[in-house]
Amino acid sequence: MKFLKLFLLLFVIQLQAQQGGMWIPSLLKGMNETEMKNLGMKMSVKDIYDVNQSSMKDAVPHFNGGCTSEVISPKGLILTNHHCGFSQIQSHSTVDHDYLTDGFWAYKMEEELPNEGLTVTFMVKIEDVTTLVLDGTASMSNEAEKQKKIQENITALSSSLPKESWQENKIRTFYEGNQYMLFVTETFTDVRLVGAPPSSIGKFGSDTDNWVWPRHTGDFSLFRIYADKNNRPAAYSKDNVPYTPKHFLPISLDGVAEDDFTLVFGYPGKTSEYLPSVAIEQIVNELNPAKIEIRDKALKVADGFMRKDNAIKIQYASKYASIANYWKKWIGETQGLKKSNAVAVKRETEKAFQQKIVKAGKEKEYGTLLADFDKNYAEIAPYAVSREYFTEVVLRNTELLSTGYKLYQLEQVFKAKGEQSFTDRKNNLITALADFYKNFNATVDEKVFEQLIELYATKSPKQFLPQSLAKVNAKNLASEIYTKSKLQNYAGLKQLLSGDTRTVLTNLNNDPGFLFVKELADKYLKEVAPKYDEINLTITALQRTYMKAQLELNTESRIFPDANSTLRVTYGKVKGYEPKDATVYTPITYLDGVMEKYIPGDYEFDVPKKLVDLYNTKDYGPYGVNGKMPVCFIGTNHTTGGNSGSPAIDAQGNLVGLNFDRVWEGTMSDLYYDPSICRNIMVDVRYILFIMDKYAGATNLISELKLVHPKKSKSLKKKNLKQK
Repeated sequence: MKFLKLFLLLFVIQLQAQQGGMWIPSLLKGMNETEMKNLGMKMSVKDIYDVNQSSMKDAVPHFNGGCTSEVISPKGLILTNHHCGFSQIQSHSTVDHDYLTDGFWAYKMEEELPNEGLTVTFMVKIEDVTTLVLDGTASMSNEAEKQKKIQENITALSSSLPKESWQENKIRTFYEGNQYMLFVTETFTDVRLVGAPPSSIGKFGSDTDNWVWPRHTGDFSLFRIYADKNNRPAAYSKDNVPYTPKHFLPISLDGVAEDDFTLVFGYPGKTSEYLPSVAIEQIVNELNPAKIEIRDKALKVADGFMRKDNAIKIQYASKYASIANYWKKWIGETQGLKKSNAVAVKRETEKAFQQKIVKAGKEKEYGTLLADFDKNYAEIAPYAVSREYFTEVVLRNTELLSTGYKLYQLEQVFKAKGEQSFTDRKNNLITALADFYKNFNATVDEKVFEQLIELYATKSPKQFLPQSLAKVNAKNLASEIYTKSKLQNYAGLKQLLSGDTRTVLTNLNNDPGFLFVKELADKYLKEVAPKYDEINLTITALQRTYMKAQLELNTESRIFPDANSTLRVTYGKVKGYEPKDATVYTPITYLDGVMEKYIPGDYEFDVPKKLVDLYNTKDYGPYGVNGKMPVCFIGTNHTTGGNSGSPAIDAQGNLVGLNFDRVWEGTMSDLYYDPSICRNIMVDVRYILFIMDKYAGATNLISELKLVHPKKSKSLKKKNLKQK
């Protein structure tokens, strides 16, 4: 009986450890460490995070503010996803030197390509500063005033708390404003492109396979950090030298097997795990369907042009991938929330929560929380839907309109701040939009405009539409604007912005593209945004109180904070899953699957001849196993956007994979994590090495790496022990 109880206890602990969580690395001591050890971790939490000694945190920088990367050599070589470095690869590509199609490899450091604006940020240390941030707010009842005071405290603390001159203090909120943490960071701005496979490897499967398992994508690219002679951040210079890291990750050649421990370290962007059921219901039934339909229309237009014209394909490759990524994610998220019955499950949880409130005698503090949520989400619904239409149509997916909105904001700067601010903003816009227009195609955008304005006029809440959209012919409107507006090219934009302030404002208000954006923006900013912000501020305050109540009334549970682009640890195991009846997915894919999907000349499933030849001859070098070449694997790690490029680390602290995606059935994990179907997808590091070595011949890069055999070393030790 004692044995059975012990077994059940260990089973429960192990199950909990695979049920999600994005943990702050400085706070792993205790139950997190115990769970990690039970899952098979061999290292200590000090190996992961140590403020006084070099540790794993020193090898995992934030890549360009939106992805993660990891240092893999003593010479500052970093690894991230192909899709994270895609815009840099694209920016160096031309029709004659098409690195998207052919790949790029620097066989000497002198060949590495600089990237203006690209940054890599290391986290130096983490401290709790909640008391300091909330100082002076306890007696405040007005939410807007409280938030203003908190922001004032954050600003003051960010500049006054100790740091080195080249470092930065960043304060982030956790648990919906119930905790604040200080992150001391240092950012490197000389980051050079070192290697990238062709898109037929790095984006194999493209949008069809995005968010899908089984997956066969070599989604990786390589960059190098450069520093000044003191190993500190410095602007690009030929005198800079490769950065010497405090720590870099050894790379395991032994691969993974089902049930192996995995740790994913990175910067997850945003999750909302603690939303009430009414919020999830609104997302599933109203907000996601609107966004999905808008992007579906935009993608179909762009795809039609890209398949016919290679120059347009290069222009729109990065933009298309960005739009398609969340379009498909929202589809999977909606389906997953419905399949897992997330709304009903949350309602049951809320019933139990309400009972805990009564039992604890906390009705005064928390008794009306759920009813208040219901009231405010019902009130915000039409404003939230209208906001999604404005954001998706005007700001994100119709480029002439998004440019026009920047000019609309320019006019508002003049009204609010005067001529000097107007002139400064105008000059900055002229410079910034030069790069934008290089990848702008008015013919493509006109067709996007036509499709999306039709949706805006017919699907957005009628009470918030300008009069001109009451009965509009979208095709005629598109033709008129794209024929007459000067926003359709860079020369026209510069012409609009030439002259003194009065001339510029006159020019803008005579341009049909600008006037149309102005009409949409005026209506939105006067009738939608203020009311949305007002109700949302109330919801934000409710959510903070709800989170406080959760922490207070669920002391038996450990509750991780939602993701907010700060450094986190998530851990689990290599694990297959069953997405539906009679369908079982194993956790590892191989190069055989690439060849099964191979369609010569296809936009998404073409394969380079050299890769075919390597497959046919089984020339895998030391990276294959039993005549097969591993490509990808999945695990139970709880990840989200921002974890792209995160290292997948084994029990001993070695790199075994590179995180790049999630399975479609589990994309709802940003809102509701279901351990039965939520899986993250990783490139097997052996496939990365195989492409670098056998495909690209980049042995100069292989020689920088520390390659290890942790499993074989373990087996060898056991064998020697038995012989004794």
